[in-house]
Amino acid sequence: MLQLIDLFLEQGFESTFASTAVKSERSVDLASLQIEEIAIQLNDASFDFFLKELAPDVVLFDRFITEEQFGWRVAETCPEALRILDTEDLHFLRKAREEAFKKDIPITKANLFTESAKRELASILRCDVSLIISEVEVKLLLETFKIPEGLLWYLPFLVAEEISEVQKKQHANFEERQHFIAVGNMKHAPNVASIKILKEHIWPTLQQKFPQAELHIYGAYVPQQLQEMHNPKDRFFIKGWVQDISEIMQKARVQVAPLPFGAGLKGKILDAFQNGLPTVTTSIGAEGMYERASKATIIADDWKDFSSQAVRLYKEKTAWLAVQNEGYSIVMNRFQKNRFAIPFAERISFLIENLKKHREQHFIGQILQYKTVQATKYMSKWIEEKGS
Repeated sequence: MLQLIDLFLEQGFESTFASTAVKSERSVDLASLQIEEIAIQLNDASFDFFLKELAPDVVLFDRFITEEQFGWRVAETCPEALRILDTEDLHFLRKAREEAFKKDIPITKANLFTESAKRELASILRCDVSLIISEVEVKLLLETFKIPEGLLWYLPFLVAEEISEVQKKQHANFEERQHFIAVGNMKHAPNVASIKILKEHIWPTLQQKFPQAELHIYGAYVPQQLQEMHNPKDRFFIKGWVQDISEIMQKARVQVAPLPFGAGLKGKILDAFQNGLPTVTTSIGAEGMYERASKATIIADDWKDFSSQAVRLYKEKTAWLAVQNEGYSIVMNRFQKNRFAIPFAERISFLIENLKKHREQHFIGQILQYKTVQATKYMSKWIEEKGS
């Protein structure tokens, strides 16, 4: 979201951030970016008055659930506003893979044709353009669900600056680094599952192979079940939230990310690339990070093989350096901001200037918008009336 805000600010947009969420002590200070923040309510006509007064040229929805709640109001109040859906990752894909994992079904056989898919795909069709973070997900939408290409825009994580040779030299070398780390927001189900896998299947092997090594786990919102795994005697440390993960990554030798399901891109792996930290992960963890087979991460989906690969990477300097250097290359070749910022700006300008024609070319979205407005509008008004 901050990346998107930055791109729009660079295009000269004035931005207003409207949210139903309560701010926390770790919320970003958007005011410092000259972003006005507005608290809005669900199922409340006050949003319509706010929207009418603001009269935006562009409205960006954070995930399809937000579009479901507010999209019809935007379409009614500001019909000429460009509507953009930021999918973050495909929610229905992640949920389908999670269900497959729980049922011990290969995630390649996950059932994608679910109620969640219907909702999210309908949201994509209603919006003028949807931002897709992974090329794998773009391909899925185009080939499996036949979403028109004109409704999709590939926009991955963006890295603003190149990694200089000076920065690379400042990163600790192989001998100076120690310990394994795992990273992830613990409100995210794949990360919770990953920590459980580390505890049960992977750390016992690594603990035995490297008597001096420790596993440090970082991430906010650690649930009680994971906090109880903290065990200094076994060198298994639940560290929780940290202010600067880059500093941590530049001191660790190997990141382990045995993600059994998920979707989108994995920020922890891109962060590791930038900080010279080799990673062992799964096919899911590596998905969308590169176009073809790469040495940027070590991939293993069998937990015994995963452990063996982590052992090799931790003790073999030559292999470690090869993975590190490939990671730097991936950042340079696939995630540099200057590759995406101008094309994105041009696409937004084109859509604003040609919105009527664009919507006529994708008329199914207007049909869905009409039907959704009828259903969602009156449900929302009923909830609003009931609560008054």
